Amino acid sequence: MTRYTPAAAGSRPFAPAVATLFLAALLATPAGASDWVTDPETAAVIDRLGLVESATPVRERAGWKKPERILVVEYEPGRIAWMQEAVPGVTLVPVSSVEAAVAAAPDADAIIGICNQDVLAAGARIAWVQILSAGAERCVSVPALRERDILLTNMQRIAGPVMSEHVLAMMLALGRGLPEYITAQSQGRWDRDLVPDERMWSIEGKTVLVVGLGGIGLEVARRAHALGMNVTAIRASGRTGPDYVSRVGLPDELAGFAAGADFVVNTTPLTDATRGMFDAEFFKSMRRGAHFINVGRGQSVVTAALVDALRSGQVGGAGLDVTDPEPLPADHPLWRLPNVIITPHVSARSDLGNQDRWRIARENLGRYVAGEKMLSVVDPARGY
Repeated sequence: MTRYTPAAAGSRPFAPAVATLFLAALLATPAGASDWVTDPETAAVIDRLGLVESATPVRERAGWKKPERILVVEYEPGRIAWMQEAVPGVTLVPVSSVEAAVAAAPDADAIIGICNQDVLAAGARIAWVQILSAGAERCVSVPALRERDILLTNMQRIAGPVMSEHVLAMMLALGRGLPEYITAQSQGRWDRDLVPDERMWSIEGKTVLVVGLGGIGLEVARRAHALGMNVTAIRASGRTGPDYVSRVGLPDELAGFAAGADFVVNTTPLTDATRGMFDAEFFKSMRRGAHFINVGRGQSVVTAALVDALRSGQVGGAGLDVTDPEPLPADHPLWRLPNVIITPHVSARSDLGNQDRWRIARENLGRYVAGEKMLSVVDPARGY
């Protein structure tokens, strides 16, 4: 069991729930059971985001051994030295590119920050990959990952709070006709009748369908409920959900749920099941004039079908942080539709930086070296 240390003098206090967790874990852990101790601030992040640890310690995986060399992508000055402090008995090798990782891979036992076919082919000893994004579709598509049963961990839920705020910003903007007003502003045009009253929505009481009730979807649902919206959801794992979601359905019920929604929000990962799921038939199933928002993956949408639905008014507006293709070409019709908001895959970015992301990478590094239960393990069969 991972142990938690009390806050050091002068550090910020952590949540009562984390304090309780610390005390329980400390009392329950036999002395000498593990060399790894989770610091209070990281424990607070784990608790706040509800990160899930594996059912069994990594030391119980076939072929696990304490690593000697781990490659770490070098994004920020000083970051690797900070991570090295957590595992003094292991050599961390900084790499700044795929090419550098390939060259260093033969002697590596794991890699943090890069998942690439050439790297895994060159690194026959690599048994663990930590990616720094939530989306794992590119990594799980590398044959070596499954063939060698390489452990993959990702950044589930890390960007959920920020991305959910991006979704709400798009919902509010579309619901109040802001795309049209912003265009009029750029033209110096004062037109109070530009957007008719029936399209100037009050958010309270409207229904939002969240497709994909994972880390991002749950944060969207929580915030939408706080605004007085009725929240429904589709999830592949079952019909259960938190009390702020009024109804949860399975993927084969998507069309029926969409028919009753004013907003449809896609937060699903890209898998074989979600690729192209938002097609012409889906858009026909939506309530006429409802809005569609995508912060999942562009390839889950049949773009031509979305363009047709927007032009016909079947879909009243769209907020797209991801597109297919991506980047979206300058001459693509989506750019010119007046009822569309496009942001260039930035919904996870914020002024908060990457501190939480690196805290979890460091935490999993320490857990892996100590053979402990890992956080945010990806199931290659599911793709997330």
